[in-house]
Amino acid sequence: MSPTEILRSLFDAAVAAAQPEHRIPEFLPAPPPGKTVVVGAGKSAAAMARAVEQAWAEPLEGIVVTRYGHGDKTTNIEVLEAAHPVPDVNGMAAAERILETVTPLGADDLVICLISGGGSALLTLPPVGIGLDTLAELNQQLLRSGADIGEMNALRKNLSRSSGGRLAAAAYPARVVSLLISDVPGDNLRAIASGPTVGDTVTAQAALHIIQKYNLSVPPAVVAYLNDNLYPVVLPDDERLSTTTNHLIAAPQQSLEAAAQVAQEMGYTPLILGSAMEGEARQVGIVHAGMAQQVVQYGQPLAPPCVLLSGGETTVTLTGKAGRGGRNSEFLLSLAVALKGQEKVWAIAGDTDGIDGSEDNAGAIIGPAILQQGRDRGLKASDFLAAHDSYSYFQAVDALVKTGPTLTNVNDFRALLIDA
Repeated sequence: MSPTEILRSLFDAAVAAAQPEHRIPEFLPAPPPGKTVVVGAGKSAAAMARAVEQAWAEPLEGIVVTRYGHGDKTTNIEVLEAAHPVPDVNGMAAAERILETVTPLGADDLVICLISGGGSALLTLPPVGIGLDTLAELNQQLLRSGADIGEMNALRKNLSRSSGGRLAAAAYPARVVSLLISDVPGDNLRAIASGPTVGDTVTAQAALHIIQKYNLSVPPAVVAYLNDNLYPVVLPDDERLSTTTNHLIAAPQQSLEAAAQVAQEMGYTPLILGSAMEGEARQVGIVHAGMAQQVVQYGQPLAPPCVLLSGGETTVTLTGKAGRGGRNSEFLLSLAVALKGQEKVWAIAGDTDGIDGSEDNAGAIIGPAILQQGRDRGLKASDFLAAHDSYSYFQAVDALVKTGPTLTNVNDFRALLIDA
């Protein structure tokens, strides 16, 4: 196999390890005396719902919301689609319906809640007096600001009627079993989809601090609402969460380990650098380039042939007018520029949900010739990097990786293959 084929096999193994059909059955509870209702939100919500239907022998019903184009075939669980990463009216309507579905349930009933990355936008339900357009604009600003996922969620939770434990609280006294696929560094359950079934302690003051830190433009109604703090998050010891259990069923580390096993089978020594790497995508690219060059020149921290694996979620801080491209393609373009055509080094980076940012690619693959391929077409990679236009560069040199929606999401996957 060629280096690019090997890298694609590693990415496919990482995605396969996080597929709901392989993870959900072992976490399902016993059927309740009453009814079983399935609700959920996230990029994997439809695939998770299908997996529940296949594994559940008793009657059930329910409703989940996923990103446009990420739907799946189900029989008794209704699948709605809405916008991500910027929320729209369909997501707000879905959140309303989900809350209305669980609110009348009693102590003999069971709620199976399916949560995955992307749920923050898909389950958006603003407080009374704050419009969806305000939250959509705020989301846009956050995405451009360079704020990390924890900061984004702290603000989102304080401007929501569905996150920060509120969904589970609405279902009380029904039993809630929440199954979560992690797309966040460190697998903090409170951060996955802004924790709709997980208690939290984040304050309105923290949200106001984030607004100030990133100089976000918000209407006076938002500031007034946060100062009044009328709808605080549900605290972890709230009685309404006493009937809720949360289970992490898939996480980035599991996918990295699956890829490592495939690499070893192909004769490459794997090294997992970490599953929770954060920071500016281009800076993370420079750091990875330094590690690859250390392997090539000195055989440290391990000798080639080897594969360096990492996961997590980088950020891209946009300044001025930006081109096309997500954080994975920006990481790769920065890596390529820093490697300067280094022989024997290839790399892949991609979002395991199949969508890098808002484009149609999961990521891209680079090799030693990637910069020359651009020069042959009159393109200078560093110019595209400065313009945050990595997608256009990789499209021009035919290096994009396109999978379509994978129906799972354990964040970003990166692999650097270094030959002997």
